[in-house]
Amino acid sequence: MASTKKSRISQVVMAAVGASGALLLSACGNGTQPAASSPPPTTDSVSETSPASSATSPPSESDSPSTTQAPPAGNGLCKAADVTLSLGNGDAGAGSSYRSLLIKNTSGKTCTIQGYPGVSYVGGSGGDQIGQDAYREGTKGPAVKLEPGQSAAADIQFVQAHNFDPAACQPTAVKGLRVYLPQETASKFVPDEGTGCAGKQIPGHQLSVKTVHRA
Repeated sequence: MASTKKSRISQVVMAAVGASGALLLSACGNGTQPAASSPPPTTDSVSETSPASSATSPPSESDSPSTTQAPPAGNGLCKAADVTLSLGNGDAGAGSSYRSLLIKNTSGKTCTIQGYPGVSYVGGSGGDQIGQDAYREGTKGPAVKLEPGQSAAADIQFVQAHNFDPAACQPTAVKGLRVYLPQETASKFVPDEGTGCAGKQIPGHQLSVKTVHRA
């Protein structure tokens, strides 16, 4: 009897062990698939940052090229093409004459002028400069805004050539003045025939100019 009971107990234990093993194998086979068996991520979809997306999407306001507004009228400097120049009537005394260089805005826009014009005598067939540039006298004045048709002026002193020693002066016929507006690189010619000093070592200044002011 004892051997029969032991045999039955052994069969029960073996059956239990076999069932547990089967359950474990079933769990291993169904619950943990290899990572390689899962489907790879698709690459057909286009992300928001892909070139195709950015190329087809409309540009934002910040991407649009900025438009620079033109400066309002009146902020530009007077250029040579904007004005006509002439010499006004003047006074004479002590071997000099004093005349105003008149600068008239003949353009259709407002312009501004400030400082000293560049002034020198010119002569000959090619407009060669004669003598030194005009000496700048006094201090620089405020800006002058010229509406179309308005004028500014710069006072010029002309020292007569015979006031200087002829050897130093080297008296030479002049045809007029070459004038550069302040901060301008193009010049204009103002006819005014006379005599100037070609020598550059004269004691003093044959031409002196003051700052531009409203006429």
